[in-house]
Amino acid sequence: MKAVVFHGVGDIRLEEVADPVLEAPTDAIVRLSVSAICGTDLHLVRGSFSGMRPGTILGHEGVGIVETLGTDVRNLQVGDRVVVCPTVACGNCSYCRAGYYAQCDNANPQGPRAGTAFLGGPESSGAIHGLQAEKARIPHANIGLIKLPDTVSDEQAILLADVFPTGYFGAEMAEITPGDTVAVFGCGPVGQFAIASALLFGASRVFAVDHEQDRLELARRQGAETIHFDEEDPVATLLRLTGGIGVDRAIDAVGVDAEPSAQLDDPKELGRFRAEMADSAPQTNPDGDNWHPGNAPSQALYWAVESLAKAGTLSIIGLYSPQSRSFPIGLAASRSLTVNMGNCHHRRYIPMLIDLVASGRIDPTEVLTRVEPLQDSIEAFKAFDRHACGWTKVSLVPAQDDAEERLDEALEETFPASDPPSPAAPKR
Repeated sequence: MKAVVFHGVGDIRLEEVADPVLEAPTDAIVRLSVSAICGTDLHLVRGSFSGMRPGTILGHEGVGIVETLGTDVRNLQVGDRVVVCPTVACGNCSYCRAGYYAQCDNANPQGPRAGTAFLGGPESSGAIHGLQAEKARIPHANIGLIKLPDTVSDEQAILLADVFPTGYFGAEMAEITPGDTVAVFGCGPVGQFAIASALLFGASRVFAVDHEQDRLELARRQGAETIHFDEEDPVATLLRLTGGIGVDRAIDAVGVDAEPSAQLDDPKELGRFRAEMADSAPQTNPDGDNWHPGNAPSQALYWAVESLAKAGTLSIIGLYSPQSRSFPIGLAASRSLTVNMGNCHHRRYIPMLIDLVASGRIDPTEVLTRVEPLQDSIEAFKAFDRHACGWTKVSLVPAQDDAEERLDEALEETFPASDPPSPAAPKR
C-alpha cells in the first residue's frame, strides 16, 4: 500500500509499504477513506518536535471502514464506518476511566510515565504508524474507533477526528462562561474550532489573532473580531478594545511553530535545514542552557499572557516539545492567572461532537479548504507548510482501486455491519 513515510527532518516520501496486520486481539485494520495533514505533522517534519523514528508513517486523523477485527474487539463489525481517535487509550486504566484518555497508563510502549500515545508520532509517543496511508492498524480499537451515523459525511467526520475536539478541549480548559471575552491566538484549523467552541460556551466576544488574511476572514465569518498582528500590536489592540481590562480567557492554538517555513519547498534551504536540525539531541549554548529547536519562546504565548485580565485563564492547546523551557511565569503569577494545558482526550469529546454535527447544529466543513489525492501528499505538505492562501485544512483521499471488492469479500465472512449510533434524543 502507499503511505507518507518520515525519513528525517525535512524528508518525507510517499512510498510503497507493507500492509498492516493485527498484532494484538484488541487491534483492528481500517481501510482509510480520508486522512488529513495537521499542524502537528509540520512540527514533526520541521524537527521542532524531535524524536521521530525513520520509517514511521505520518498522520493521526482518519475516517474509514473496518476491514479486519481482533478477537477482543466486540463493539464493532467489519464494514462499520468509523472515525479514528488520534490518541491511543486502553479504556481500562484509572486515567481512561476518569476521562483522561491522553494520559493512558497502558497505551504508550514507553511506559506509564511517558504521557500521551498518538498515531504517527515520535518515539516518546510510541512511534505507532499513522493514518496518511491506504490502511492502518488501530491499537485498542474498541476505544479508538467510533462509529459514524449516515448523517455525518466523511468530510465532516475527518474534522471530528482531531481539530474540532482539540478546539473544544481548549475552550473547555479556558473555563469560558457566558458573557466572557476570549482571545484565540492562531487561526489555523484548531484555532477556528476554538473560536466556534468559545461561541458554543457562550462567549460574548471572541478575538481572533493571526496574520494570514484568509484565516482571519474565516474567523470573521464565524463572528470573531479579527486582529492582524503584522498591522497592529495585538496586545495593545486587545487592551484598547476591552477598555484597558484585557480578555477574560486566552487560548494559545499555535504552539512551538509560530511561523511557516520555506524549507520543504526550496532545495537549497532544505539542505541547510536538514544539516542544522537533523541532530535532535539537546545542545548546550555558551550560557550553559539547553537549546533545542523546540524550546524557543512562542510569541503567541507571551501575547496571550500579556493580554489577559487579572485572574484570567490561559488555555494552551498548541503543541510544545518536551524540550520547551520558556514561559513568562513571573507575569502570569503577578496577575493571578490560571494556566491549563494538555493533549486532547479525543475519546471523551468525539461522540458528543458527532451528535452535535448530526443534529445540524454546526457544520465543520467550512474549515476544510482543500481535498487532495494521497498521491499528491508531498506537494500538499509543501503548500500547507508555507500557509498558502486557501490551505487552512487539507484532507488526503487514497485511491480506492479494488478496496470495495476486498471489503465485500470480508463482509461475506461476518455478520452485517453494526448499526451506527443515532444522535442523542433531546432532554425533556
